[in-house]
Amino acid sequence: MAEVNLTLFQPATFHLTGFPGLERLHPWISIPFCALYFSSILGNCTILLIVRRDRRLHEPMYFFLCMLSLNDLGVSLSTLPTVLPLFCFGLSEVAFDACLAQMFFIHSFSFMESGILLAMAFDRFVAICNPLHYSSTLTTPRISRIGLAVVLKSTAMLFPFPFLIKRLPICRSNLLSHAYCLHPDMMRLACADITVNNIYGFFAVLFTYGLDSTFIVLSYLMILKAVLNIASREQRHKALNTCVSHICAVLTFYVPIIAVSVLHRFGKSAPPVVHIMMSNIYLFVPPLLNPVIYSVKTKEIRKRIFRKFV
Repeated sequence: MAEVNLTLFQPATFHLTGFPGLERLHPWISIPFCALYFSSILGNCTILLIVRRDRRLHEPMYFFLCMLSLNDLGVSLSTLPTVLPLFCFGLSEVAFDACLAQMFFIHSFSFMESGILLAMAFDRFVAICNPLHYSSTLTTPRISRIGLAVVLKSTAMLFPFPFLIKRLPICRSNLLSHAYCLHPDMMRLACADITVNNIYGFFAVLFTYGLDSTFIVLSYLMILKAVLNIASREQRHKALNTCVSHICAVLTFYVPIIAVSVLHRFGKSAPPVVHIMMSNIYLFVPPLLNPVIYSVKTKEIRKRIFRKFV
């Protein structure tokens, strides 16, 4: 049997699809996407502006909230360069290296969000379980180090991804399934063994989402134990109420991730539009809802927004 020598091939560009079969409706589809981007960027910038200008909000909880808002801005801005040109102007081509860069930033910001939510869970744990040492435990330098550790951990975990893709021969097609570049989507186009990509991708997800979610759950178990030991019902309610915003943010982030993972494993027969919609929810919903959640459920933020705009 003649041996077939596979030469490394990387296309100059990838073609993004958005919603396959609905290309004629892309100008109309661009309207909700523009609204999503505008609302997400406006909401997160508002949170950052309010915390920056009001010195009474220069506390650990609001510093972590600023980290979350900055990260959500990063998520929105990393997808915007391909999503809006595709839906608004029909520009579907993206350069190979630009696609790798976008993939790196999208996954990095997603990993960072998981780490920031864990840091916010630690903040709630210290505030409720050890309130007397809250200020001395979460000092500004320590908060900065926590933020730096989240960034370094996420970028270090994602650093091999572009090289793992670049070593693969992309010869099946250059057509991607979404309006942005993702590692699993690019990996499927390879006509070589992708075992290393699969193993490392699974390790990165498990080490990031798995560990972070486990520690978040453990933090809330200890918080619940501490709250149940409070004698006053009113104080118990007040303590739990400070966690509502963070719990909503955790659910907003992790529920779509779990849904995408379950659909990827067990819903392969589902229509492609279902997979595309779930991926869009996973990327676009948290940056949109997080400012809304904290504006509605956090009294201090809500009061300052009301004073500023009303």
